[in-house]
Amino acid sequence: MRALSIAATGMLAQQTNVEVIANNLANMNTTGYKRQRAEFQDLLYQNVAQVGAQSSDSGTIVPSGIQLGSGVRTAAVYRVTSQGELQSTSNPYDLAIEGPGYFRIQQPNGTDAYTRAGNFALSPEGQIVTDQGYTVAPGIAVPANALTVTVNAQGQVQATVAGQTAPQTLGQLELVRFPNESGLQAMGSNLFLETPSSGSPQSGLPGSPGYGTIQQDFLETANVNPVEEMTTLISAQRAYEMNSKVVTASDDMLQTTARMGGT
Repeated sequence: MRALSIAATGMLAQQTNVEVIANNLANMNTTGYKRQRAEFQDLLYQNVAQVGAQSSDSGTIVPSGIQLGSGVRTAAVYRVTSQGELQSTSNPYDLAIEGPGYFRIQQPNGTDAYTRAGNFALSPEGQIVTDQGYTVAPGIAVPANALTVTVNAQGQVQATVAGQTAPQTLGQLELVRFPNESGLQAMGSNLFLETPSSGSPQSGLPGSPGYGTIQQDFLETANVNPVEEMTTLISAQRAYEMNSKVVTASDDMLQTTARMGGT
């Protein structure tokens, strides 16, 4: 019976939906996390009566036809890149991006990764690095005798050094944008990689047209709305339950047919 296989695709699709929601809720306190949304497509149709076919020799046209669907499939898991809230931390090495853009991170293998999580720190050599110890491009070193470190909205890093009255410029942070941010490949640890779908990275100074600004002493929180996720979870759970009811109903119908065949 076709209904069994159709309902099975619905149950699988809603299982994927619940898994996506679970990951969003699990990361609701992850710095810079961008929530995901499952998207679905209907499967191929069987044309029992072709739409637009002639129904008689006089040339009359079938107004609707008969098309029987074969279920649903997961088409994509889309990443929603809307801005998360900014949370004050009072840590000078915590940097949040307000607006578009990513920090560029230099990985140990020499390739670049990108992140919205600005929970940075200093390496033993004084370089600004991620919580994994990866260098934040372009590789800015803070002197050991620095008294204070400031990062302005345009990404300029300055330090007040002992014995000097004027701040010393240490370097300039840049931001990176992509034509299709949802095409980035998530690799864990709050890092993303460029892909053919994302397009090539486009670097720019913070605050320039099309790029966000840097906010020191702040972190961007996850853009997960717990109430919205729970509502979506309930909807997915009910959809799964209704598909399971179709499986039960189809099974009952097959049992009835089998009993009729045995009499």
